[in-house]
Amino acid sequence: MNPPFRPARDAAVRDLAARARRLAPSCGPVRLVGVDGHAGSGKSTFAGQLAAALDGAPVLRLDDIASHDALFDWTGRLLDQVIEPLSHGRTAHYAPYDWRDHRFGPPRPLPPAPVLLVEGVGAGRRALRPHLALLLWMELPPEEAWARGRSRDGEEQREFWNGWVPSERRHFADDPSRPFADLLVRQRDQGYEVLAGPAGIVGPDQPFTHGDEPPAVC
Repeated sequence: MNPPFRPARDAAVRDLAARARRLAPSCGPVRLVGVDGHAGSGKSTFAGQLAAALDGAPVLRLDDIASHDALFDWTGRLLDQVIEPLSHGRTAHYAPYDWRDHRFGPPRPLPPAPVLLVEGVGAGRRALRPHLALLLWMELPPEEAWARGRSRDGEEQREFWNGWVPSERRHFADDPSRPFADLLVRQRDQGYEVLAGPAGIVGPDQPFTHGDEPPAVC
């Protein structure tokens, strides 16, 4: 049996947690940290480890906000149920989606913690970026990430993945996140590596229309 994960042993995660704590609040009293990347890139695992290093910071998983009928058309629901109340220092209440039963469940509370992680494909979308204190991008090529996701989910999810991949391509072509990431996160054999992201090249108010790639540097 593998030993339990201890976040303090991973210097990159520990340092990133310390950086997140030092950020200015971005959504009312909350420091929202987005963890974006292609499906299968390791966002959930990394967000869980970062949350543990933040002494149990809450994690809002966008799988709970999306649905079969709205894989990416969930901005209004996120803003209404989560961002608006948090921006006023109130506890948010969102209805998590049950992917097995194809329906939304009872409201779940999300208090305005000092640091709150938003994890999922689209966490760095343009409608959410103004509310983020920090945007992280899991640095893994899409084909490799999707292959990992397919292998993880097995044959019973093959039809879902066949529909997901083109939907994700369209989403990032229209609303890319990586060019606006503050930091890039790479998973290594042991732990993670955190690199400077392209956000210093593309400013938050500059348009970017070249897909899910950073701009060339002259």
